[in-house]
Amino acid sequence: MKFLLLGLGLALVIEGGLYFLFAEQIKGWLAELQKLPAGYLRWGGFAAVVVGMLLTMLGYSMFGP
Repeated sequence: MKFLLLGLGLALVIEGGLYFLFAEQIKGWLAELQKLPAGYLRWGGFAAVVVGMLLTMLGYSMFGP
């Protein structure tokens, strides 16, 4: 549970920091994302999930519970 809370907290810090630092650019990127087909976004989301799971497993194996 501790590991899950750490990961969630870190994700929120990173995402919030990006919105704080690059608010105007993110609005433009989101407008561009609306032009992409839904299939591209699904594959991108799937790839992000896989990479996130692999990084979580790597961190867990390196640093333990």
